[in-house]
Amino acid sequence: MTDFFREVSEDVRRDRVIRIWTKYQYWLIALALLIVAGTAAWRANVNFREAAAEAAGSQYEAALQLSHEKKSVEAEAAFEAIAKTAPKGYASLARLRAADEIASRDPDLAIKAYDALAADPAYDQAFRDVARLRAAMLAVDRSEPRDVEPRLSLLSAQSFPYHNTIRELLGLSALKRSDFEAAGRWFEAILSDQQASPALRQRAEAFLGLVQAGPLLIEKSPPEKSSPETAPPQAAPAGAAPSK
Repeated sequence: MTDFFREVSEDVRRDRVIRIWTKYQYWLIALALLIVAGTAAWRANVNFREAAAEAAGSQYEAALQLSHEKKSVEAEAAFEAIAKTAPKGYASLARLRAADEIASRDPDLAIKAYDALAADPAYDQAFRDVARLRAAMLAVDRSEPRDVEPRLSLLSAQSFPYHNTIRELLGLSALKRSDFEAAGRWFEAILSDQQASPALRQRAEAFLGLVQAGPLLIEKSPPEKSSPETAPPQAAPAGAAPSK
């Protein structure tokens, strides 16, 4: 009896499958074709991305070689070409490296290039932060301390990834204009921040030592007076008789 019911159940399931296939066979075939086509398209896209990444990598290495050879103009052009055609990762790197090449020739123009990258909302945030930092580092050397400090102060907040480096620049800028109190505050801020790297903390400690020493006034020593015993003999007047 059990075998009988099993055979009936199997026949019922078979008939149900046949009815479903008869009713939806074209839809099922279309779905299978879509799955095959989608898989093929995905595989082709992966292959295309891999090939594009390999090509961009080769171009990027060639541009770096031009930079190492001190061919700044050619390297900049190569990086700019990569930025226009390469995948996003290489394109972002290339835009920053193009600005680096400008910095090796024209720091003032490079500051504008970095500022343009930092202001681009479509540019990756991590690269925008690096561009801000590099522009700030160039500005410290190119501008008067009081002109550059407002720009740097905006980046000294804890939210900026490189805030301790900015604080070091602010401290050095304050030292440059002999404001030892302000310099001390910036270097102390670095030392009190647990996020500061050991190397940065070591430099801040050394600079703070200079600040605490204060300005060194070097007084000129008065000229030594010759004693009678050491005074050089004076030449005798013309015609005078030599002393005995």
